[in-house]
This record gives sequence, C-alpha cells and structure tokens, in this order.
Amino acid sequence: MSYASWFARVGGYLIDNILASIPGGIGAVVAVATAKDGKMSGTGVAAYAIGGLISLALLIYNRWVKGGSTGQTWGRSALGIKLVGDTTGQPIGAGMAFVRDLAHIVDTLICYIGWLFPLWDKKGQTVADKIMKTVVVKA
Repeated sequence: MSYASWFARVGGYLIDNILASIPGGIGAVVAVATAKDGKMSGTGVAAYAIGGLISLALLIYNRWVKGGSTGQTWGRSALGIKLVGDTTGQPIGAGMAFVRDLAHIVDTLICYIGWLFPLWDKKGQTVADKIMKTVVVKA
C-alpha cells in the first residue's frame, strides 16, 4: 500500500468540511439578513435550522455512509486517497467510520499532536487510525 501524504489528508478533510458547511452558512446569512432590531425573524430561525440540519445530513452521508462504504469522501476522492482497514485493505463501514471520527477526540486531547502523527509515522497514521487500525492510502 502507498500511504497518503499528510497534506492530502488535510486537504480532503478541509474539502469535506467546507462542502458540508455551505448550507449552514447560507442559513446563517439568511438569519442575519432577515433580523430586525437584533432579533431573528421566524424566517431567519427556520433558515438557520434547516441549513444546519442539511449540513449535518451532508456530514453524516459523506463522512460515515459514503466514506465508510467506499473509503472515499468527496474530499478524499478529489485528492485520490481513501480510508481502509490496515490489515484488510477494505473500507471500514459506516459504523466504524463514525467511531473513528469519535476516536479523533484523542488526537485533539493530546494537544492536537495526534493530528500531526502522520508527518512522522511510517504508515502516516493519526492516533485515531492506530486505535481503529486504519490507514489512508493513495486510491
């Protein structure tokens, strides 16, 4: 297996999060634009809530359903990388993709050092990848 670079991993993560946040951002803009005297209107509250829910749905679909079943999210696909099990070389499934994202909490709790592990790790793994026994490889 040829492991993905840290920069490709970061780029894929940024693409995923930017795309998923667009509906929420649009909802927030509508909420601010329709506010009067510093108070959100009913339309603004609805736009903000609906935009947020759509963003959440996109995140769930892209990161866990699509990413878990194919190994590629929109961002990973754009950068030619995929997430697979270290021993199987196969996508890890939606449930395990969700658990892996939860495991990234460990990467953050250790002063964000876990996110930097791929810079020096021979398999390019974060701490979460080590916990979950996953790797990100070139597709």
